[in-house]
Amino acid sequence: MGDVLAGIHATWQFESDAVVIRFERGIRTPKLLNALRERRVPLEALASVTLAPGKRGTVVLHAEPRPGADPLMEAAAGQLKDGSDPYRLVLPADRETLAEYYRDELRTAIAPYGGLGPADGFLVAAPEGPQSFKAYDGKASFDGTGEINFRWFWTGASSEKWKAGDQTFRVRDLSGVEWRSPEIMDGYLRLVRREGHDTRPVQPDHDPASLVFGLGYGPVHESLPFAAAVLAAIRGASDRVPASAAIRPRDPAAVAERIRHLGELHQAGLVTDEEFSAKKADLLAEL
Repeated sequence: MGDVLAGIHATWQFESDAVVIRFERGIRTPKLLNALRERRVPLEALASVTLAPGKRGTVVLHAEPRPGADPLMEAAAGQLKDGSDPYRLVLPADRETLAEYYRDELRTAIAPYGGLGPADGFLVAAPEGPQSFKAYDGKASFDGTGEINFRWFWTGASSEKWKAGDQTFRVRDLSGVEWRSPEIMDGYLRLVRREGHDTRPVQPDHDPASLVFGLGYGPVHESLPFAAAVLAAIRGASDRVPASAAIRPRDPAAVAERIRHLGELHQAGLVTDEEFSAKKADLLAEL
């Protein structure tokens, strides 16, 4: 192969070992595709390719990635609407014969990988960091390598989150990410900690490891690439560091800042004497 197939909102370029998907930039293009811009999908990352009738005189060429091959689709967990699916190429119906040709070519090219089952690791690159987005109760930022930060908004964060203070999470301390689409009720992003941390189930609005989206906050094109980038970093850290490795002490400066913030909450009457003493002891124990 080596040809280019242009569709609505995207173009597929067929290389000998991959499909390069480039998304059209424009106001009519779904925002997630605008944000992704370009993705290189190795043939070994694909499980199947189909062609089906679309809406309003179109046909849809659809590639299905292998489970575990793409961090974006793993984070999405089946919640993406069709229009935002980066593996769908929509074409005018009069190009159906051409689409059939490329479907067959792709099927032949991925045949050696079709029976491999779930991928052992991510084969498609995650969106690059740094990443950030605003939720209803705070702002999330990720430096692209080692740390994720949550900064709470006083207008939306619960008292539990204010008492806990702004949060910093190291990638190596996490085991996964839960993303519940902001386009449905109760959307949120939760960072899942490794075994050994407090993993009791908590409602996202009370959980300092979660951000609540709320109506109009944490849009898909910002929060999903964020989730995928963090998920890929977690997988990379897992590959480098044994699960039994000892946890490093916290940065003393970061702990001191959290104690200072806790003291402000105490002085403002938002934290009781008992809560202040207990939380301060927990923070000092991290050193």
